Amino acid sequence: MNEEAVRLWIQKADEDFEAGKILFQTNSPITWIVCFHMQQCAEKYLKAFLIYHGQAFPRTHSLPVLIQLCAQIDPSFQRLKEAGVRKLSRYATAIRYGEEPYRPDIEETQQAIELAQTVRRFVRQALQKSGFVFEAEENAG
Repeated sequence: MNEEAVRLWIQKADEDFEAGKILFQTNSPITWIVCFHMQQCAEKYLKAFLIYHGQAFPRTHSLPVLIQLCAQIDPSFQRLKEAGVRKLSRYATAIRYGEEPYRPDIEETQQAIELAQTVRRFVRQALQKSGFVFEAEENAG
């Protein structure tokens, strides 16, 4: 386990989360970008958990794939599937590259923020339960 790598993944995930929230608060939010940042937050948190446990993972943006790998370490990760986190996966590439002419509305974007927050809280708790110690500034979020 490379604790420094875990911290970097968490830092980047939290930066995606904060960037998305800031963009959402503008007068006219660009919803697909907010949703992309939320997907990235979730993806990076799941990968941080896998890195902490020394688990290799494929080069993927698929949250169900990453959740399944995490569930092999901690079966409680199945709860993230039940929470509908897979919905965030579509924001990783399709919307971003114009392959899908779709813009999430405000309600869907708010749901994406809530799903990312669910993953963030869940993985932070799972990491702590596994023995990972967050630094003081990381605990503030």
